[in-house]
Amino acid sequence: MRFAGKVVLITGGNRGIGLATARGFAAEGAIVALVARDAQHGEARARELNGIFIPADVRLADDCQKAVVETLRMYKRLDILVNGAGVIYRNRTVEQTTEAEWDTTLETNVKGAFLMCKFALPALRQTQGTIVNVASYTGIVGFPGAAAYAASKAALVSLTRTMALDHAGEHIRVNCVCPGSVATDMIQEAWRQYGDVEEAQRLWAAKHPIGRIAQPDEIARTILFLASDEASFMTGAALVVDGGITAG
Repeated sequence: MRFAGKVVLITGGNRGIGLATARGFAAEGAIVALVARDAQHGEARARELNGIFIPADVRLADDCQKAVVETLRMYKRLDILVNGAGVIYRNRTVEQTTEAEWDTTLETNVKGAFLMCKFALPALRQTQGTIVNVASYTGIVGFPGAAAYAASKAALVSLTRTMALDHAGEHIRVNCVCPGSVATDMIQEAWRQYGDVEEAQRLWAAKHPIGRIAQPDEIARTILFLASDEASFMTGAALVVDGGITAG
């Protein structure tokens, strides 16, 4: 019960890595507040975890501020922020990426994290809390056909490191996790776009030296570690959990 009595705010908490993370925190005693645009699934997930759901679009400042305000109104404190909301447009080089796709990717993956951190920091300062951003191994190395996504995740890694320096003196730790491919709805859609789902599954697994893609709970366990006192001397880290991709 590493997080007994702690309040955790998770964006993108209604599915995939975010939901697995929320379940992990709740299982270890935390109170969870889930933020996502999908109200129907979000409310059901929150009830499952005895938490609250706050419908919000992380691209919008008012929505991000509302998410923090509602969490504080309900629970009076905030200890951990997990920025898990994200989008990806696959099979897009710079030439193939539309301006709208670029804007949506950067606004969700980077601006969303920026806004959530901006509004959460005063509360986290009171609890000497911690932030965990969900980046990607593509924020460390390049990945063909994901120009906007890779750029956004590299920006998120750099934002993490800069915030860690800015707030270390306030005892606020800021880290990020950089997953490889993970079995989520997003990757299922990528496989469908590829055309041959079975072949796509084989190719995605083969690019990881470990021979498979990750399950959401494997990434969630890393997020919980970074948020816990076990990682008390870690800040500014970009912790790669990628089945060995970046080792080569």
